[in-house]
Amino acid sequence: MAQKIIVLDRDGVINHDSDAFIKSPDEWLPVEGSIEAIKRLKKAGWIVAVATNQSGIKRGYYSRQTLSQMHQKFVGLLGGMQLDWISYSPYLSEDNSPSRKPGTGMLQAIEQRFDCSLINAPMVGDTLADIEVALAKSMQPYLVKTGKGERTLASGDQRLQNIPVYEDLYAVVEALLA
Repeated sequence: MAQKIIVLDRDGVINHDSDAFIKSPDEWLPVEGSIEAIKRLKKAGWIVAVATNQSGIKRGYYSRQTLSQMHQKFVGLLGGMQLDWISYSPYLSEDNSPSRKPGTGMLQAIEQRFDCSLINAPMVGDTLADIEVALAKSMQPYLVKTGKGERTLASGDQRLQNIPVYEDLYAVVEALLA
């Protein structure tokens, strides 16, 4: 049996988001239950990959080194469990980079790294860009209400019609492992 893989957005799914950007490890605070959800996935044998837009780098709000420190804090909270992959895109929307969601570059990198297809794999996000990239790769998108999720739902975008919506990452993981 092939190993199961899941792709998670970061800001708003794993950690609290801010319209002013998360700019330091001190500002990087996990959403309640998100770390436990990732631990549950890892204990169940899943590959857990993160794909996150980080335009704050190009905007000059924080450096790649600071982003690395945020990710070290995140991985440290997993208590010795290994996170399999973190991809980030430092670009702005207007850069039209294929690596920035809804571009599929980060997902292609995940497929190459794990020599797998993401078709039908779950992707958890809180924005339309997360939903769009999941649909572009024929994945199963899940929208969470944390982060920008409520705002995304309120948009009424028709692409959300058949997308499962959950309170948070923990609720998605509970459903996937049930």
